[in-house]
Amino acid sequence: MGFRHWLPIVALVAVFTTPLTPAAAAARQQVSDPVAPAGEQQETNLKLRYGPAVSTTIHRPGSSYVKVHFAAFKLVPGDYVTVADPARREVHTYYADLAGGSGYTKHGGPGFAALSIDGDTAVVTLHTAGPRDAARLAGLGYGIRIDRYYRGFTRDELAARTPAAFSVCGTDARRDVVCYRDSHPTEYARSNAVARHLLNGTGHCTAWRVGNTNRMLTNNHCLLNAAALASSEFQFDYQCATCGGDDPRVGVKVTGAQFLKSSPNTALDYSLFTVNNFAAIQQFGTLYLDPRLPVAGERIYIPGHGDARPKRLSLFEDTQGGATCKIDVVSSGVFTGYRCDTSGGNSGSPVLAASSHKVLALHRQGGCPNRGSRISEVYNEISTMIDNNPPSPQPAGYDGP
Repeated sequence: MGFRHWLPIVALVAVFTTPLTPAAAAARQQVSDPVAPAGEQQETNLKLRYGPAVSTTIHRPGSSYVKVHFAAFKLVPGDYVTVADPARREVHTYYADLAGGSGYTKHGGPGFAALSIDGDTAVVTLHTAGPRDAARLAGLGYGIRIDRYYRGFTRDELAARTPAAFSVCGTDARRDVVCYRDSHPTEYARSNAVARHLLNGTGHCTAWRVGNTNRMLTNNHCLLNAAALASSEFQFDYQCATCGGDDPRVGVKVTGAQFLKSSPNTALDYSLFTVNNFAAIQQFGTLYLDPRLPVAGERIYIPGHGDARPKRLSLFEDTQGGATCKIDVVSSGVFTGYRCDTSGGNSGSPVLAASSHKVLALHRQGGCPNRGSRISEVYNEISTMIDNNPPSPQPAGYDGP
């Protein structure tokens, strides 16, 4: 995800210039970046019982999101709870039977958490389908209780928690993906398959669709196991509507379903998984793998959610219109190296070859050169679990081989 704060640059460069013994290579591969801090858990004790007061508001000024956790949730069939922002741009709905409503996450104990609400305010409302005997229902334990919520750090808080990085190599040349809609339409189109990953309400990475079926990839240090997947949500189309406008769309949020296969951060550092409500994200397209050895100097680009911000593209190394991102180190152990700008939150981003617009590497680490696991190595382990064959005719917006 773009940070390696405590190793000097010279040590990282040596990784790419000096052959490593197998033991040394394994030790070096253990330094994959930690998950980028996104927010914190806050304890509370809010109750909504049947009766006249059926709404409560959680407001933390300046927070980037609010994610509500329900410790108790008992409703009369036909009634439901909504979690929404004040303007109702986002509305997540939950029924007595959770299977019939919006996605939710589990966090290792009783209860569940609603999908996050972007912004600093979440309004929780209990809706009834008809008249209710409030006193009787209260005696039977009906209603909801919120025991905690997760709130996203402000940008100033994120900056204060993030040490100086060695993964923006010179001037940060990343721009909002929409800035390239006309000048680089294929790169722009490919970025649609990339999502922001919120882990356990407090950490951010990047994940993306791979192949034609319900399959997603990210780093294993972002998604360690099935329990981590159960606590994860993935936000597609979280990107600015105008270039430099700081006006991100709400996008589409889905939750994790099945944890399929992984490799630890001491090896290839990937996790392959599926999501719930797959039909909702198919509109954003997918990415395919280019399982070959990279070529020195070939042009690459990286879409992702560095710093937990709306999606940006790394196309140029230092200045717009200057040197384009390229492969600097073809192979070192399982890695390939590049100076394309990344930062905390970019972990799990796809590194795409401009020649094929397919994925060459899975980004996992900063250091200038930054590093990703070569996708040919990942493909060798997951090829039987994905459909990596672009359909014919090609989907809209696809012009690769």
